Amino acid sequence: MATVFTKIINGELPGRFVYEDDEVVGFLTIEPMTQGHTLVVPRAEIDQWQDIDTPVFARVMAVAQRIGKAVCAAFDAERAGLIIAGLEVPHLHVHVFPARNLSDFGFANVDRNPSPESLDEAQAKIKAALAELG
Repeated sequence: MATVFTKIINGELPGRFVYEDDEVVGFLTIEPMTQGHTLVVPRAEIDQWQDIDTPVFARVMAVAQRIGKAVCAAFDAERAGLIIAGLEVPHLHVHVFPARNLSDFGFANVDRNPSPESLDEAQAKIKAALAELG
C-alpha cells in the first residue's frame, strides 16, 4: 500500500511542492513547526534513512541543504533546522524549516491548522528563493 507521501508525489493527494527532480521532491508539511517547514522526500518508498542507497541519500541531503538555504533567505532566518524523525509516515522524509531558537525544533509546537494562505505564501517565498539561488 502506497504511503501518504507516495500519494502526494503521484498527485493522488494535494501537495504544495517547492522542489522536484527524478529522485527527490520537496513539499510543505500541513503541520508546520515554523512557516516554511518543508519535507524533503525521496520518490522511492524507503522507510528508514539508514536503509537508503548512499547516492540517493546524498541527493536527499543535497536538496535539503538547498532548501535550507532557501528557507533562511525566504523567512529571514539565520539558521535552518533539519530533523529526520521518521515516526509518523513510513517513508523517509527530512524536515527542513527556518529556525530562530530551540523551541522551533519541537513537534509539540506544530501549527495543526495553518491557513491555506500562509501555506501558499510559504510555497511562493521558498520557490522564489530557490530560483534566486539558481
